[in-house]
Amino acid sequence: MPYQTNGRRNYKKEYQLYHSRDEQKKNRAKRNGARSMMAKAGKVSKGDGKDVAHKTALSKGGLNQMYNLMVQSKSENRSFKKDKNSKTVSEKSKRERRKRR
Repeated sequence: MPYQTNGRRNYKKEYQLYHSRDEQKKNRAKRNGARSMMAKAGKVSKGDGKDVAHKTALSKGGLNQMYNLMVQSKSENRSFKKDKNSKTVSEKSKRERRKRR
């Protein structure tokens, strides 16, 4: 994993090099806006352990519209296919792999 030293994650360096970039700030604002929309619609609430997922990811041209949003468990939304050594095999989420079938 990037931004690790001695097996520990360096959050300060990670923020400086990645999360503080303008593009990432805009993406975070879009994700926050999507969650806000779903909260106003009564589909999620603070502390419910759910994620608001984009059916078509923002990075792949998806929009922040209700038809492109869905509620998923955190583990399902953040999962990627891994091998027996827990190394990431696919950068596609389970949702994206199912969508292509």
